[in-house]
Amino acid sequence: MKPTILALSVILAAALFPQAASAASSAAGSTQVMASHKSPFNCGKTFYANNWIDTPPHNPEGSIDWQTYGSDAIDGEPVRATAAGTAYFNDAGSTSYGKWVEVRHGDGTRTRYAHLATMVRAAGGSMSVSQGTQIGTVGSTGGSNAPHLHYEQRTSGGAVDTSPTVEGVTVSLGQKKAVTSTNACGGNPYTPEEVCGSGYATIDSAAVTGGRVYLLFNSGNGYNCVTTLKTTNVGSPSSMSAFLEPEGSNRTTNSGSFGYYAGPVKRSAPGTCVKWGGSIGSDSYTSPFEHCGS
Repeated sequence: MKPTILALSVILAAALFPQAASAASSAAGSTQVMASHKSPFNCGKTFYANNWIDTPPHNPEGSIDWQTYGSDAIDGEPVRATAAGTAYFNDAGSTSYGKWVEVRHGDGTRTRYAHLATMVRAAGGSMSVSQGTQIGTVGSTGGSNAPHLHYEQRTSGGAVDTSPTVEGVTVSLGQKKAVTSTNACGGNPYTPEEVCGSGYATIDSAAVTGGRVYLLFNSGNGYNCVTTLKTTNVGSPSSMSAFLEPEGSNRTTNSGSFGYYAGPVKRSAPGTCVKWGGSIGSDSYTSPFEHCGS
């Protein structure tokens, strides 16, 4: 075939079959994103990733059961987003996934985290997350026989990747590998829950350049708490702030030059709408009055 005719044939094929070319491009993009996923655990933690085959088969086939490795028990471990996106919180009760989270990533792919003991937001809620943002803790809710984390990577079409990759390690069907997390390494050693204290759970958050502002609530005493945490230049003091303003009341602000976080700012606001926010450097976030009755 002459070069001119060959070139025309290629152009005609691309025109007649654009979906095939698009699908190939999409698949390549999905693979690239999937390969960038971190482990869903704290930096330095090692757990088994078990893509097991059994009778009956693991449901869905290709999902990972993260399990205890050595003397480090997985029960109660913080669970973190393996890549950035929007997290959606669900609760299937005593069946199926139990408490579970789906993170939808920017390219349309998704990850799922199931059988959680706790979630940082109530079922039906959602929040934007960075890679490493805590979304819950390991448990054994739903149709689970022992504490572990059920984890899935799904394509933009919803299919389960049967050979998921985390930390650059591919775990194919029938394989069980010990994987060490580099998630959130070099990041802030504090969590919003640690800053605010026992009984507080994150109900909302917002990104600012260099970090994130968090709103937490303690259902036991009716107090809200706000803190701003750094994700870059951690440990180097710079201008930061956090504030909380119950509707009809004065604003309380904590500001200064901090290396890790601003706050915590706590106010009693049961049944009251609150305005909250914070800043790092010149970038700030201020919410409307919301979370009434949280």
